[in-house]
Amino acid sequence: MRIVVGIATAGRREVLCDTLAALAGQRRRPDEILVCPAQEEDVDWAFAAELAVPVRRVAPRRGLCLQRNAILDAIADTDLLLFFDDDFLPADDFIAAAEALFYGQGDVVVATGEVLADGIHGPGLGAEEARAILARDRPPATARLIPVENAYGCNMAFRMAAIRAAGARFDENLPLYGWQEDTDFCAQLAGQGRIVHSTALRGVHRGSKRGRTSGLRFGYSQIANPFYLVRKGTLRPRRALRMAAGNVVANIAGSLKPNNPIDRRGRLKGNCLAFRDLLRGRLAPQRILMLE
Repeated sequence: MRIVVGIATAGRREVLCDTLAALAGQRRRPDEILVCPAQEEDVDWAFAAELAVPVRRVAPRRGLCLQRNAILDAIADTDLLLFFDDDFLPADDFIAAAEALFYGQGDVVVATGEVLADGIHGPGLGAEEARAILARDRPPATARLIPVENAYGCNMAFRMAAIRAAGARFDENLPLYGWQEDTDFCAQLAGQGRIVHSTALRGVHRGSKRGRTSGLRFGYSQIANPFYLVRKGTLRPRRALRMAAGNVVANIAGSLKPNNPIDRRGRLKGNCLAFRDLLRGRLAPQRILMLE
């Protein structure tokens, strides 16, 4: 298989270097890595040029969905596309395991892996801490494939033939962080084959807080994006309501904790602004661009 890794990045120059180094150290290296930054200085291109894997620049775009679509547009002959967050550290056999999975399971079109630790729920994980978690990991003797509705956006493997057949694109109406873009994209591929979680694909999501959307904007997206996807038909209403309710409860509880590394108060304010716009009939994901 020809395997390409795509990375959209913003404001995490050093963090990205750690991820690129991990990819260059894979047992089965990717044939190419495509990097689309929000701005040119987000990537240490000199460091990338020294790696054992070719790293290709994709012209800067601002917004996760725009960046990932730019990567899709830059891909020619590829069998397997892996999208990694710039702060995801894969186990050194991740790509080899993905290749084996897609070779052996011809009806699988999307796979996502086992996240051994996720710094998104706290202050984030340093590179050494993430590597230590990977070093301690003991994968199961027999891998399991578990049906899921969508891949987790930090690590997603796609059969390119399915993307081409569906004409799938990341929805550019979900600006900046593009929250739930993974749900929407995978829904476009649901008719092409199976979407699975594989315990053979393993890694650590560092959850870096650098380069992230503000708490206010993200809180608005927590409500606006699911409601938008319900109207679009790529998210079930019950799941959207459960998602929105869970986020509001978490933000209320988190806003009461002192020194919380996550801006729960900002998110809660964003939630409230979104519900206000919902009542006024003007709720839309793009309105975060008018918030600070």
